[in-house]
Amino acid sequence: METLIVYKSVFHGNTKKIAIAMAEVLNAKFLDVENADKNMIGEYDLIGFGSGIYYDKPQKKLMEYIEGLDNVKNRKAFIFSTSRQNRSDYNNWFKEKLSDKGFEIIGEFHCKGYSIFKGNPNEEDLKNAKEVARSITKKYNKEI
Repeated sequence: METLIVYKSVFHGNTKKIAIAMAEVLNAKFLDVENADKNMIGEYDLIGFGSGIYYDKPQKKLMEYIEGLDNVKNRKAFIFSTSRQNRSDYNNWFKEKLSDKGFEIIGEFHCKGYSIFKGNPNEEDLKNAKEVARSITKKYNKEI
């Protein structure tokens, strides 16, 4: 399983910490969205997309990247985000846009970010992100 994680982490590196934790479990390549070529998507079986949440949406550069992707077939994706509030509905934008592009969403993760929650994501958050990555691997392997 070839896996790519495309993320955008802006202020304190919260989302990058989650991307790294998940990449360790998934043996994935991870790239800041500014270094990710849209043509790369076809080279990977599983793609993760992650961002901090700003005014209830993912970071603008990642949104533009996803909106600019071609439609896909037989591609699985997972999503992750960090924010000041621990609201799982923050991943809804990802779910809608990626599903419209033809991705099957097989996992998601969200946790509090640094902002007013100094120290977040903490060790427990990183452990939970890794557990979600393990469940994604199991689900992916079951489906192929």
